[in-house]
Amino acid sequence: MKATQRDYAQAAQKAAGKLRLYFFCGQDEAGASAAAAKVIATLPDPGERVDLSGSDLRGDPARLVDEARSTSLFGDARHLFVRVSGEEAHDALEAFCDLADRGEADGAWPIVVVATSATDKSRSAKLLIKRADALVAVFYPPDLRSVTADVRAMADAAGLRLNGNLAERIAQAAGLDVRLAQSEVDKLALYCDASPQSPRQANGADFDMVGASTEEDGFMPLVNAALGGELRKLPGELRRLREMSLNPVGVALAMERRAAQLAVLAPRLRPGDDMKTFLNTNGVFFREHREVGDQLQRWSGGKLERLVPRLADLHRSLLANSQMAELVLAQELEQIARYAAARR
Repeated sequence: MKATQRDYAQAAQKAAGKLRLYFFCGQDEAGASAAAAKVIATLPDPGERVDLSGSDLRGDPARLVDEARSTSLFGDARHLFVRVSGEEAHDALEAFCDLADRGEADGAWPIVVVATSATDKSRSAKLLIKRADALVAVFYPPDLRSVTADVRAMADAAGLRLNGNLAERIAQAAGLDVRLAQSEVDKLALYCDASPQSPRQANGADFDMVGASTEEDGFMPLVNAALGGELRKLPGELRRLREMSLNPVGVALAMERRAAQLAVLAPRLRPGDDMKTFLNTNGVFFREHREVGDQLQRWSGGKLERLVPRLADLHRSLLANSQMAELVLAQELEQIARYAAARR
């Protein structure tokens, strides 16, 4: 079945017990990832998480079937979380569907796929949309109003009452990324000692104490320096990262969003196209024309297919190594910038 970012949760709940496969795609990788986390949290017994990447499945499509039917060392429950780019999971998903159609997938563990740069028109999505045991949800770029509503829902769940336009301010500070917004709400709830059992009021002064710098003030100059191969500019941006105490995970998420945007635009760009006209036609904000245009010329479709999962791996590394996050981020951004600079 097919759903959108607004009704995927209801669709999943309605089909509870029937679904084996969840395929989340679209331009909003952050929203797709957040939805995947929510769906996993609602599973009766999520158990152990098994992470698979696009490179894992490209080289061995049968691995998805093997992992979905295997058991953990102690016989505990598990689920599969698969992060891919484009059609990397198609052959693996097709193999699993063939298995299910033969009646041999009973008892298989749930499979949750986040497919960056794929759409509901992709071969993978079309393979699953008509299946009763699969849910395909497409996520479009968020707007301020929808993310503000999401922030209010997050705050309500955390026991926070937000004054005035604080929800909108948090949404803007997170760059409309619901994962980063959730992190900001969690920090604010902890600072205010709020909980569902003991709600607390939060105001702008509270958020000033714990909030991340806005994307406009902090993230994008660093993102553009790395993806644009600006090796002379990058050291100064990394120094600013430390001086402003920018959130390394926030920077990584901003990198993921820009890479996802490039992955959508790159296949549409044809030789001889006027770049300004192309960017206007495809809805790129005029203030970002120079940077996005330059990056499109450096990162072709094939290179983007390698960049997107690499950024997803960086995100996971930062979460797993919070004390070393700045160093890990700096090293990875330098490598990305060198790769981009070589293609001037």
